[in-house]
Amino acid sequence: MRIAIQGLKFIIIAILIAALGIWTSFHFSQARVFGEVIGTLGILAALFCLYFFRDPHRPTPADDSKIYSPGDGTVLSVSQETPGSTTIRIFLSLLNVHIQRVPSTGRVKKIEYQKGSFKAAMLASALGNEKCSMTLECGQPQRQITVDQIAGLLARRITWWVKEGDLLKTGERYGLISFGSQVAVHLPPSAQALVKPGDKVFASLTPIAQWIN
Repeated sequence: MRIAIQGLKFIIIAILIAALGIWTSFHFSQARVFGEVIGTLGILAALFCLYFFRDPHRPTPADDSKIYSPGDGTVLSVSQETPGSTTIRIFLSLLNVHIQRVPSTGRVKKIEYQKGSFKAAMLASALGNEKCSMTLECGQPQRQITVDQIAGLLARRITWWVKEGDLLKTGERYGLISFGSQVAVHLPPSAQALVKPGDKVFASLTPIAQWIN
């Protein structure tokens, strides 16, 4: 299983803590229990980070008429938050893969980072959370979508490795949010949503919308 490089520092820190705890338990009898507890917690943290930062292989979607989920998770809402635009919000729990993938082939028109709060990502109040928005122009001016990476209660780091002007393909990895988060896809009138609240979706595997013109 591939591991996202952004998670290596968390894994290394957890391993070092585990090693320190184990070393302490062997060399200081009066602190043996303390060392064993720290060592165990470090091992558990390392295993969790290995699981959390997993980056499974996903096939490249072949249907250009579809818009695919940018992340793994559960659909929170499908609504018109602004006139003429449909927004699909997806909650990523701690157990979901947190790599974000491009929902539809297009050129990056704009990337905008916004500071904000760190409230629970499944709540309506999360709209004011820290986020990064990427706008893609998908071949035609009327086919323009915006994808938000939104930090959650525990997520304190949003990462993206693309820049304005880049041409991205559907399913290509473009970012990651650490430890619980939300992604949102803002669709133009030329796209129709295919999912509903409660649906489970997977990045580059689940079509969440389709182009209608």
